[in-house]
Amino acid sequence: FDPQQGKRFQSFMNDVSKEVFRVLKPGGAFISFSQARLYHRMAVSVEDAGFEIRDMLGWTYEGQAKAFSLNHFIDKSKNYTDKEKQELKDNIDGWKTPQLKPMIEPMCFAQKPTEGKFLDNWIKYKTGLINTKELWEDKFPGNIMKCSKPTKKEKGDFNDHVSVKPLELTRHLIKLFTTEDAIVLDPFLGSGTTAVACKLENRKCYGTERETHYYNIINQRLENINTSPKEDNIFVYY
Repeated sequence: FDPQQGKRFQSFMNDVSKEVFRVLKPGGAFISFSQARLYHRMAVSVEDAGFEIRDMLGWTYEGQAKAFSLNHFIDKSKNYTDKEKQELKDNIDGWKTPQLKPMIEPMCFAQKPTEGKFLDNWIKYKTGLINTKELWEDKFPGNIMKCSKPTKKEKGDFNDHVSVKPLELTRHLIKLFTTEDAIVLDPFLGSGTTAVACKLENRKCYGTERETHYYNIINQRLENINTSPKEDNIFVYY
């Protein structure tokens, strides 16, 4: 909870957003995940880079409570008698540190401005519209997507990345915002869920990952997919 963390994150996202804006086709979608408490910093960077903020999307899941009791600090304190300690613990029973159970990860849905009208842009670039036939839970696609965190089977026993995105969610986003054979860029591949989703959904993926360990995990996940995509479909760099 360093108050400078948000400022550092925004400075980092300023550079990222400018580069994403530079390489995207007109009308292209920029979907970026963030922690709920830092989302506003990211959204400002994205907007300042020239994007139009279209919506805030939310991935909802069943998280683990992180708030903790103060009983341990009370027990260690030398300022109270044993009787006073027990009275204090009874008095604050159920009151814990201000951390609600995490159940949502917000995404900024931004769009590079189109060239002319939506239809003109679509005809020229095949971007700028959303695929409303891509339903979520058999309903018109919405900005809240409830999806369980990936299981160990989905991730792979070898995958020890701390923040693996669900494949179902990633495939949905790719199909919602891109056509088949479109190029999807992920500058922070992590354990490669975006690359895996692109391989399964017949999209081209360009992605980078700076950690050799995760780069190897990405390649292992891609090798484990039983599909026959085009030879030049996935490009992973580190």
